[in-house]
Amino acid sequence: MNTAELVADAFGRVQEDVHAVVEGLSAEELAFRPDGEANSIGWLVWHLTRVQDDHIADAAGRDQVWTARGWADRFGLELGDEETGYGHTAHQVAAVKGVSAEQLSGYYDAVHEQTLAFVRGLDDSALDRVVDERWTPHVTLGVRLISVIGDDLQHVGQAAYVRGLLKRR
Repeated sequence: MNTAELVADAFGRVQEDVHAVVEGLSAEELAFRPDGEANSIGWLVWHLTRVQDDHIADAAGRDQVWTARGWADRFGLELGDEETGYGHTAHQVAAVKGVSAEQLSGYYDAVHEQTLAFVRGLDDSALDRVVDERWTPHVTLGVRLISVIGDDLQHVGQAAYVRGLLKRR
């Protein structure tokens, strides 16, 4: 297995978990929050997908799937198109509502497709390319990819936990 295959496999696991966590849930269930300050399943999946879309599009020099393929319009959220969920308040989290499991998994699948198209073409030397100079040390593509995978897995795990709470209430 080479590096590109390893990274593609990791993103494939995220995709499987995204599908599993939203499958069979209604829009109301996806909007369930254990309390007024907690994140919902829908927000967590939307957020992890927005971050992946934003970060991979930037690293690949491509447009984000969210805007370029009309997902922002399909979701119709009362948030700016540039929003990824980073730093969202409880009020902003609550704004991610009325979203279906099919929308969430469909958007993730479209981002996943663009992600794989990019990462499958990488070789080991590409991972050393600096993609973000705002940090010290500068962020390389390899670090960015691992960061996105880690963030995705953490958030989909949180969504699975909230789903468990929802099903047990």
